[in-house]
Amino acid sequence: MNILILNWRDPRHPRSGGAEYVTHEHAKGWVHMGDRVTWFSSMFPGAEREEMLDGVHIVRQGNVISVFLFAMVYYFFHSKKYDVIIDEVHGIPFFTVLYARTPTILFLHEIAGVIWDAMYPFPISMVGKALESWYIRLYRNHRVWTDADSTVDELVHAGIPRDHCVAIPCPVATPPLSNRPTKNADLTCISVGRIVQMKKVEDILIAFADILKEYPAAELWIVGAGDASYLSMLRGLSVSLHISDHVVWYGRVSERKKMDLLGQAHFLLHTSVKEGWGLVVLEAASSWTPSIAYGAGGLTDTVKDGKTGVIVRTFLPSDIAKNVIRIYGNQRVYRRMQTDAHAWSGTLRWPDAIRLSHALLEKSLVYNNPHV
Repeated sequence: MNILILNWRDPRHPRSGGAEYVTHEHAKGWVHMGDRVTWFSSMFPGAEREEMLDGVHIVRQGNVISVFLFAMVYYFFHSKKYDVIIDEVHGIPFFTVLYARTPTILFLHEIAGVIWDAMYPFPISMVGKALESWYIRLYRNHRVWTDADSTVDELVHAGIPRDHCVAIPCPVATPPLSNRPTKNADLTCISVGRIVQMKKVEDILIAFADILKEYPAAELWIVGAGDASYLSMLRGLSVSLHISDHVVWYGRVSERKKMDLLGQAHFLLHTSVKEGWGLVVLEAASSWTPSIAYGAGGLTDTVKDGKTGVIVRTFLPSDIAKNVIRIYGNQRVYRRMQTDAHAWSGTLRWPDAIRLSHALLEKSLVYNNPHV
């Protein structure tokens, strides 16, 4: 097959994240199976117009806004070249259903929903949610690929037939650690991810202030980069909560360093309002580290409540703290959670995920219309 991926971020983009990592892993797998893959994306400072990355042909044109128009122009000049299009969503899709005759798969990691409220002021948030509801219905006669079963349920509620949806779980990049790692000497919690408002990192700081009352030597590690003004607010909050001496801000780190820190920490804390999958939960699990997470979409798929961690459905920082204190105080329960988390992470493998996505591509060639 000759496959065209449309995504305004590519793996080298400064704002690339879990979605790009997952897409890249699938694309590499398709190349290995003999397919040709082109990834059309936007330019960024220092980027090359074209390059090969692990066998994937990266083509960049336009900026984060004009890339949508450039993608349409690119397709018109190369339409006969491609067998299938992956129309990947970050807020909005490329609307290929309005102009492309090539079979299209919508790749949607999550229905943003509440993310619009967390990231943008009114009325932008209202317009964003209305636009999202409209474009999802545009793709109701096409296949929709997502990461989590919980997102499939949301897609069905939004008007996509269930038999048009495929959820393919995302494995971790490296095999789970075979041996239980040595944890930090004192209770240590870690947060990993882009530091933006939708992640609600302030709730982690508030929860940690409660944890520190019970364990005065505890540490909190914040890993990731993001919005400068939001980060400044968080640093100020740590000072006002009198926890700044116990918080380490690592910023962006290498994959190896990230996995090392996850292995040393006792708990991953995840307070996002929404996730497509919550890959870092599995990365933590592969390092024998349970997660305490809010009951948001995606996280409810990756955290097996009561087994590999805890889902906090109240969305209260105080309940994050209570669960950390409760589980850490019972080492028998904690070690069982470690074992279950580690075992869960090992059940997902990239070869299996790639076979599922490749089968989806092949079906799209046979059935241009999913009703057939």
